[in-house]
Amino acid sequence: MHQPSYFTLFPSFGINELTSKYSTTLPCSCTPIKDMGGFTIAQALVLIIVAASMLAVSTANRGAPQWPSRGSRSHQLPKCKEGPKKIIVGGSEQWRFNFTYTEWALTNGPFYINDTLVFKYDSRHSVYLLPNLRSFLNCDLSRAKLVGNVTQGGGKGFEYKLQEWKPHYFACGEHDGIHCNLGQMKFFVMPMLRWCRS
Repeated sequence: MHQPSYFTLFPSFGINELTSKYSTTLPCSCTPIKDMGGFTIAQALVLIIVAASMLAVSTANRGAPQWPSRGSRSHQLPKCKEGPKKIIVGGSEQWRFNFTYTEWALTNGPFYINDTLVFKYDSRHSVYLLPNLRSFLNCDLSRAKLVGNVTQGGGKGFEYKLQEWKPHYFACGEHDGIHCNLGQMKFFVMPMLRWCRS
């Protein structure tokens, strides 16, 4: 009796492409990588790692309150050492073409609910809020929401307040997504909850 192989049971791992690359044959008809709904294995792994990291970071209770012992009547959160911040996106680089904003967001976090992101840019740029990770990875602006137009980035800049506990995907929407794709003008943040009171 023929036992089905692992690759027959789970055919969507792109084995055909791997077999042609390494000149090995496997007895299966597997779906190539390019037929995985537009995702490559690398993008799928990045998606899993990013989702797991966002979940771990956002639910971490760093600085969680020490609940009082039995004799104490107080059940209040400790007072916040610092309140919401205004953060200039990109720091001194501001919001411009050809700067790695994803790396900037990772090194300048964590961000918290009620923090405000300040986008300072010239009239060649804009700010869009993308609906999901897939749109973010592909710089697909078809369902994105314009939150900062080309005239709002001058002077004190355009401000966006992080009010919800969810991933926020930002990108520049100018030149049909070229600024997002080639110019690296995209990043995401997952604002954390503050475990303190104002």
